[in-house]
Amino acid sequence: MTGFTRTVLILSFAAAMSMAATAVSANQFDTVSAASAAEKGCLSCHDGIEQFTDGPMMDTIVDMATDYNDPGGCVICHGGNPAATSKDAAHAGAPKDLTEAGGPHTFYPDPGSIFLGDKTCGQCHPGYAGRLMKSLMNTEAGKLQGNLWSWGVQKDRKVVWGNYTQKDEDGPEPAVGTDAYKTYMVNFATANPDQMPTEMTQVPDVDVNEIPNHPNLAGITYSRQQCQRCHVGVSGREKRGDYRGTGCSSCHVPYSNEGRYEGGDPTISKDLPGKLLVHRMQATRKSKVAHNGIEYSGIPTESCNTCHNRGKRIGVSYQGLMEFPYGSPYDANGEKQPKLHTKNYVFIKDDLHHQIESRPGNPQGGLLCQDCHTSIDMHGDGNLPGTTLAQVEIECEDCHGTVTKFPWDLPLGYGEEHARDVGDVARGLTDELPDYMAFATQYDAQDGYLVTARGNPFGNVVKKGKQVILHSATGLDFEVPVLKQLKIDNTWKSPQAMVAMSAVGKHMESMECYACHADWAPQCYGCHITVDYSKDKTDVDWIKTANAREDNGLSADYPLGTNGLKSSGKVSETRSYLRWETPILGINGEGRVSPLMPGCQVITTVIDKTGKTIVNNEIWNTSEGKGLDHAAVQPHTAGRNARSCESCHDNPKTLGYGIEDGRFMKGYDKGFVVDLETNQGQTIPKQFQVQSQAIPKLDHDLSQIVTRDGKQLVSIGSHWDLTGPLPQAMREKMERTGLCVGCHQNMLNEDLWSKVNSPAFVNNEQHRDVMNRAVNALSRDK
Repeated sequence: MTGFTRTVLILSFAAAMSMAATAVSANQFDTVSAASAAEKGCLSCHDGIEQFTDGPMMDTIVDMATDYNDPGGCVICHGGNPAATSKDAAHAGAPKDLTEAGGPHTFYPDPGSIFLGDKTCGQCHPGYAGRLMKSLMNTEAGKLQGNLWSWGVQKDRKVVWGNYTQKDEDGPEPAVGTDAYKTYMVNFATANPDQMPTEMTQVPDVDVNEIPNHPNLAGITYSRQQCQRCHVGVSGREKRGDYRGTGCSSCHVPYSNEGRYEGGDPTISKDLPGKLLVHRMQATRKSKVAHNGIEYSGIPTESCNTCHNRGKRIGVSYQGLMEFPYGSPYDANGEKQPKLHTKNYVFIKDDLHHQIESRPGNPQGGLLCQDCHTSIDMHGDGNLPGTTLAQVEIECEDCHGTVTKFPWDLPLGYGEEHARDVGDVARGLTDELPDYMAFATQYDAQDGYLVTARGNPFGNVVKKGKQVILHSATGLDFEVPVLKQLKIDNTWKSPQAMVAMSAVGKHMESMECYACHADWAPQCYGCHITVDYSKDKTDVDWIKTANAREDNGLSADYPLGTNGLKSSGKVSETRSYLRWETPILGINGEGRVSPLMPGCQVITTVIDKTGKTIVNNEIWNTSEGKGLDHAAVQPHTAGRNARSCESCHDNPKTLGYGIEDGRFMKGYDKGFVVDLETNQGQTIPKQFQVQSQAIPKLDHDLSQIVTRDGKQLVSIGSHWDLTGPLPQAMREKMERTGLCVGCHQNMLNEDLWSKVNSPAFVNNEQHRDVMNRAVNALSRDK
């Protein structure tokens, strides 16, 4: 049995048995006979539950459990007393003879909890819980820093807060990884101490008595109540699409969006939401899940999206979905679509890697998140990363290379230079996998495993002759397009691709691949937030909930129907407007051109405990401009066809000047009344209402980040010094707005125009040919 397989078994048993308290016929399973308990153990009640997995893992757990008279193996993961004849006794602490024999002490409804450490999953996966504890999946440190930056609470880029108080006790060297990776990360942590902290403190609660003096502290309430529910230390929100387990179970136990159990355990209700789908493990290719006539392997994208549907929204964007308020189209009963993650969605276009239609040389089916993202990307490496760029170790070029170099010829650090010279020493290939990858599905190295930008091998991506093959956890194998090979074979999809990637060297040198290949990005302009402390208003506080744990490792939100502990204040929020097309370009933390999307563009109203409005539609200031933040993003909306040249070079919005050069959405700093008025704008009736309240500091469109003379209007990112608008020189060099008039101004000269113009209609192809001939003629003149 591999440790990986065993971990997932632990998780699934956990989720299933935790639901025993809500049995369909609870009384039927309150007691069993002593003979039945002695013979079947936990299965005296749970007979019919799906075998969690197959093969050596299950065999090993069952063998271990024979020492504790539990033929089903449940006690190895869940603890409890398999010999008990009543439910209460079975789910209480284990008897003395078991604990003295080395067995588990307490009953663990969900052994996946990271706070149980070596008592459950860690029996086979030592170190995983500790690494996950420090990872962004648990601390959400970057989210906290970014949000509180926009509220003017966080004054600099240093990461100081997390969901829990933690220290990195063992220094900057990662606990896992190759020697090359460990060396790389020690240097990275030394160079970026603000983004790789050695400790972080649990973000404080808010003293409501301080709100009148410091109303921006309401940003902490906003974070604690609205933003922090997605970390693995809690069980998540009881809403459609948000049901999941805790800790390891968050990913490795299947929950449907409806949260209904569809398995065979008679103690688990099939009528109430909040249950695992089936008692099976989802993990890598070797772990098959069979249900409803379908067999699958890997972790479905929708499991990831129980969390990745807010913030940068990369999960739902990968599926092609963007939240919209309308809820159309209607169903056959005239009802709007059901809310998912409490939102309505419209389908835009899913990421190329997600699309399931077959492609030349590849099978039908898409990639899962885990096919690109590594174990360290998700579980962490034992350090305390403060931002996404600090934890994620992969770049597009790791698999696709560049037009001049194969992936194995690139140096470590390529694609995440952070303004460093990364040299030109080739990273190469490897035929060895580090120990922490031993639990994963093992694939033949062929000519060698490809290596990430930080020096770890991709265990599922190999070189095979001229090909790069990605082995998906789904069971499918894909050939990865390698840019240099495309150039050698001259198999470009279009002349534009050849020009953009091969002829214009600066594109590859200074841009992220997704600067062009992201088809779209969700753009929610304006985050209007009211935090109301009056009339003893409260809501669920996810940090308070997470830090109130029982001995069984579970937080206060775990029992169904509780939703966790509350704190003072109640948040409501809405938007100004939504867009998805042609995202703005800027500079990301790695120093490369990247799409930007609205980050925490907070426009806040705060009401104190007496009901007094302390601030109304306030925009807070950061050290680099208004807290109407735009964040660099990898949108996860890649398309085969890149955005057009014109969408960047002839688009003021892309350059940061706002939609249509920022000429719309003016006047919000004054507000406006809609009623009978004179031609000079005087309101005629005495009784009227303000239709749109003033936002005093909003004197420009929310899509504008910089003026044409180079003044930065708003914050661009909160984590890295390099983030910002495109530099003035770059904007001026790349802008080609108004080029048409360069030729067409000569239409006013009828004699000249009659000599160069065709009286017939000229289509685009003919038009390009005319311009091409003009360029060639000019070159001859010179």
